[in-house]
Amino acid sequence: MSTVSLTETRPFAGNDRLLAGIVLSVLTFWLFAQSVINVVPAMKSSLDISLETLTLAVSLSALFSGCFVVASGGLADKFGRVRLTLIGLGLSILGSGMLVVAQGPALFLAGRVIQGLSAACIMPATLALIKTWYEGKARQRAVSFWVIGSWGGSGLCSFVGGAIATGLGWRWIFVFSMVAALVALLLIRGTPESRSESAQSRRLDLSGLLSFVTALVLLNLFISKGYAWGWSSGLSLSMLCGAVLATLLFIRTGLRKGEDALIDFALFRNRDYSAAVLSNFLLNGCIGTLMIASIWLQQGHHLSALQTGLMTMGYLVTVLVMIRVGEKLLQRFGARLPMMTGPIIAGVGVLLISCTFLEKSVYIGVVFFSNVLLGLGLGCYATPSTDTAVVNAPEEKVGVASGIYKMGSSLGGAMGIAVTASLYALFLPLGMATAAQYALLFNSVLCLGSMLASAALLSKGK
Repeated sequence: MSTVSLTETRPFAGNDRLLAGIVLSVLTFWLFAQSVINVVPAMKSSLDISLETLTLAVSLSALFSGCFVVASGGLADKFGRVRLTLIGLGLSILGSGMLVVAQGPALFLAGRVIQGLSAACIMPATLALIKTWYEGKARQRAVSFWVIGSWGGSGLCSFVGGAIATGLGWRWIFVFSMVAALVALLLIRGTPESRSESAQSRRLDLSGLLSFVTALVLLNLFISKGYAWGWSSGLSLSMLCGAVLATLLFIRTGLRKGEDALIDFALFRNRDYSAAVLSNFLLNGCIGTLMIASIWLQQGHHLSALQTGLMTMGYLVTVLVMIRVGEKLLQRFGARLPMMTGPIIAGVGVLLISCTFLEKSVYIGVVFFSNVLLGLGLGCYATPSTDTAVVNAPEEKVGVASGIYKMGSSLGGAMGIAVTASLYALFLPLGMATAAQYALLFNSVLCLGSMLASAALLSKGK
């Protein structure tokens, strides 16, 4: 494939074929890998895996995506954005294949880890390709479709996962994921390569990556397993202490290395970029809403996985419509208004879903309407936030900056699911309805935090 540096005249303009391949690449994670949120009961009945381990596996893919997405962004800048995208698609096929044949925890957990590594390669590389090969309104359109792949895919994953699990079996979810990855690979092959000349001299911060991954894995284990181990047990406290020490080491070495660090903290001197990353992290945390609502509807009200998935169709429709509306709002008003309004609307939706004390028929109607609000809010927020992160990233560090932004998405989702599941388990002795209510209320607080982050940090100008 040909190689084009960012400093040369651009002989290639992004087209719809490339955009289709990029969207399919993103869907391998947000649509298919995330479908496990709605099929936990189905997987539990056919796998020799405990419910706690299965819940950990749900967040594991997003966790490892978040752990490695920044490093992958740097590798994309250095070795090529197209190359990293194709590697990510190959990993997606491998991870999905492992899940198809898995019978026990080892292969299943390994497959989820590889799916996370796949997403870590794909997300920053494809965003950087959009920045490189699309300009002006064409770039904003491409960003909108990229966002449709991620936010729209996450909205459709519950329905698609439930439909496939009910009709064919949950393993077919990952067969379809392999097909999507193969088609994406064929569409993207032949795209001119792009890389950053300044990135050629940068070396991967291995010590920073190691301390970063260690901190996040230990923290996730503490959150996910702390209830079963006992929050004050020696094992739980050792996980927490290890996470704190690894975090302090990561920050200390990162500040000392400056631009050579895994995360260049100088990027956060741009308040708009910081607003996009922080608010994105908090808003993605509310993905735990889908898991808890799914569990409550299936176990509390005895709905099937397909019926539960149908409850999210309002979310799907509105998020797809509002993503393009969010693009127009961005062009007309700037990013501040939609990035503040979106989380408020989403938070109201989550708050209504937390009303688990309602009678079954009423609650089902409330959940459907609330998913409409959730789609309105997230769709309003998504394109302005993504565009803010991309536009405010230095040209020579767009891969790394895009990786940090998507790290916020993945880690927000992983930690949101882990904390939400832990809160549900903590309050379960009070009754399933009460446990679900408290866990969902936590997610509404995350939406409020996202709005406050945008209000505090975003520039007021258009």
